[in-house]
Amino acid sequence: MKLILAPMATLTHEALRRSVFGFGGCDEYFTEMIQAGTLLTGGPFEKYYLHTGPEPDKIVWQLTGAKADALARAAELVAGVGGVGVDVNMGCCAPEIVKSGAGIAWMLKPYAETAAMLEGVRRAVENAKPAANRPAEENAKPAANRRAALRFSVKIRLGDEDFTDDRFFSFIDMLVGTGVRQITLHPRTRKERYRTPPRLEYVRKLCDYLNARGSDVKVVLNGAVCDAASARKAYEIAPAVDGIMIARAAIRKPWVFAEIKGTAPEKIDLLQTGLQFIDDLAECQPPEFYKTRLQRFFTYYSDNVQFAQYLRTQLLNAPTLDGCRERLAAYFDQCPHERYKKIAP
Repeated sequence: MKLILAPMATLTHEALRRSVFGFGGCDEYFTEMIQAGTLLTGGPFEKYYLHTGPEPDKIVWQLTGAKADALARAAELVAGVGGVGVDVNMGCCAPEIVKSGAGIAWMLKPYAETAAMLEGVRRAVENAKPAANRPAEENAKPAANRRAALRFSVKIRLGDEDFTDDRFFSFIDMLVGTGVRQITLHPRTRKERYRTPPRLEYVRKLCDYLNARGSDVKVVLNGAVCDAASARKAYEIAPAVDGIMIARAAIRKPWVFAEIKGTAPEKIDLLQTGLQFIDDLAECQPPEFYKTRLQRFFTYYSDNVQFAQYLRTQLLNAPTLDGCRERLAAYFDQCPHERYKKIAP
């Protein structure tokens, strides 16, 4: 079973991937949502979304957008860079995303319109040519050993609040018919938030539905997994899944994949891990992004300490990277007994 880092805006950039990699990594790293139209404009910050480190062969590019032609052209661009696959976000419920016609809006449009978009993206992925910024190590491989066409996948929810089983599985039939090779299901509806438990039984139902039809489309479970115990529970509910995708828990605990695999160290140096993230952020992101990326990371990472709200406030108000480093170190100077977090076997 694969363990996968979920796509999260302002979070799943290379600095976070390095943090996860430092504890042994995971099987696939989804990028943060990449706006197809903005990527195609070639603005000054778009190159940062195309970073592939630290494990280029494990990157999955996630695209979002409201226009089918832009999604197809962006898919061709990122597929040329390499990686595992290209994924279309059809589950984001942020009001501004839905209003624009992207995210879960694609689940609410006429099937013919959504199917046409997906078929266009699939063809673009299949026909992509290596890009000029494709990792050199990939181009250096003998042609016979280079990666075949990247996997084409989607990430979805159950649908709107009035979804039914018939409507949901009819949508699944459409996805399969367009050539989707993997479906990540976050089993909540459009308006259900994290306080509502995900309906993991629908992941099992989806696996059973596809298996009964002889489909080899893979299913990935997304939701409610935050440690080894919850991963085991999720797998017990949906044993036929090909993988488990983890989102916020991987920010709070970049070692969560190692914890699930049983390879995590006995204790984590919370100070050093936090400082290393700041160093990686400085190397991998532009200064204009520092503040938002720091705030998002430490909003979750601070949960590892007793006085989480205090530390979170200190770090979120730090004016510079050096200020953030100083405040993080100062916290553990005051609370040295919290610096090392023990990991249960």
